[in-house]
Amino acid sequence: MSEVREKAKLAGTAVSVLNRLTTAQKNDALLVVADALVRNSDAILAANEEDLQRGRDNGTSSSLLDRLALTHARIEGIAEGLRQIVELPDPVGDVMETINRPNGLHIIKRRVPLGVIGIVYEARPNVTVDAMGLCLKTGNAVVLRGGSSALSSNRQILKIIHEALAGTQVPVDAVQLIEDPNRASVDEMLKLNGLLDVVIPRGGSSLIQTVVQNATVPVIETGAGICHTYLDASADPVMATEIAMNAKVQRPSVCNSMETLLVHEAFAAQHLLELANRFKEAGVELRGDEAARQLISWAVPATDEDYATEYNDYILNVKIVRNLDEAMAHIARFGTKHSECIVTQDSANAERFQQEVDAAAVYHNASTRFTDGFEFGFGAEIGISTQKLHARGPMGLTALTSSKYIIQGNGQIRQ
Repeated sequence: MSEVREKAKLAGTAVSVLNRLTTAQKNDALLVVADALVRNSDAILAANEEDLQRGRDNGTSSSLLDRLALTHARIEGIAEGLRQIVELPDPVGDVMETINRPNGLHIIKRRVPLGVIGIVYEARPNVTVDAMGLCLKTGNAVVLRGGSSALSSNRQILKIIHEALAGTQVPVDAVQLIEDPNRASVDEMLKLNGLLDVVIPRGGSSLIQTVVQNATVPVIETGAGICHTYLDASADPVMATEIAMNAKVQRPSVCNSMETLLVHEAFAAQHLLELANRFKEAGVELRGDEAARQLISWAVPATDEDYATEYNDYILNVKIVRNLDEAMAHIARFGTKHSECIVTQDSANAERFQQEVDAAAVYHNASTRFTDGFEFGFGAEIGISTQKLHARGPMGLTALTSSKYIIQGNGQIRQ
């Protein structure tokens, strides 16, 4: 039996045990894991350094190395994410709806776990912990398949998780890691109907499309982040500058960072050059349309391919538009329905933008960097869904549940 199938079966055996656990038992286990991660942070960092050195040897970009890198502070943050999950209400068992039928049937719609969840992700070892925490809190077993570039980190993290869970009511088999680095292990996961109830991909557009196009197991699609910020004619220049800078440079390697800055021609004429200088000082390469390059002498030409690229790097497209409609048309063409922002003092334009732009998160006068389960108050997140069925936007605990109808009768039969 393959590693993938064997570990998926082991995860499946844990589901019935998970379903019997109380919220307190699940919370206690997560707190034990959080403490264990911090206590063993030196071992995690040593394993992470193996991954980082392998990445440096292979010429991995600095932005991707940043995604991969762990520090004591980041491990503390990961543990804090688990503690926040503990503080959140457990959705499992919640009554969503009650129906009393004329024939006396009493029908209850109740939240239940999805079952066994497969997570396919790239060089983000924090996802290993985030996914585990959210899945266990909601009574789901999880099969993790991280990227080969983070394999040492993930192995060490899972070792610590298993050792911690061994002293709790949560079965160790509820958390599995696929260690086979070959692409075939992903392909096998995507077709484990009957063993996996759903697969959730987390990563770039290539990974996501591979999962969506090849899976026979149901998929919750998390989208690539080609995010835009539109500076309207009435935008406050100080606010616009701070939002745009934060959206690009605070952490460019993540999916909610800005890839294209759209600027109204009136705002551009007065303020774009100063803003461009700020980006230049921050080490951001600018790629502009013809109008933008007339104002920014060092910008290189931007192409349609650039507008359709998620850089995850210190590269930014700049395009000057005539009005709100042109900005929204560009977003409709190149956006990935992730996060979009308008900076404006015009309430009518803000309302139109937020009503008409099709994205999971649409901002007025705030950075797109807030599209995050932690920032939305969900604790850690399982991903950011850009589809419209089941879940959309940052997916917290409730996104990992389904529903069950509980019907109570007293002898009714259908005529």
